[in-house]
Amino acid sequence: QVQLLESGGGLVQPGGSLRLSCAASGFTFSSYSMSWVRQAPGKGPEWVLAISTDGGSTYYADFVKGRFTISRDNAKNTLYLQMNSLKPEDTALYYCARGRRTFDAWGQGTLVTVSS
Repeated sequence: QVQLLESGGGLVQPGGSLRLSCAASGFTFSSYSMSWVRQAPGKGPEWVLAISTDGGSTYYADFVKGRFTISRDNAKNTLYLQMNSLKPEDTALYYCARGRRTFDAWGQGTLVTVSS
């Protein structure tokens, strides 16, 4: 079955960096666009970034441009999210999701907390 397993979350100070990973299995990873979606405490899900099947095109929400980078390694069936210059408002549960605008599979999420 389709599985998406995120890792790499944790507590980081404002201005710090984290790298999230999402290990995919149960489907042909290289055939799907992938996204990162986050959900802050008490708020609804918010799309953050997406990447095309071959990694040649990436799409960013305005609030992360210049700070976050999405990438993928199709040989390893893994999606990445490099987060720099983190802000307290980036605190959220981060999910990887299959798709670009609509999503048909989600991981369980990894928690990122930005606090001093």
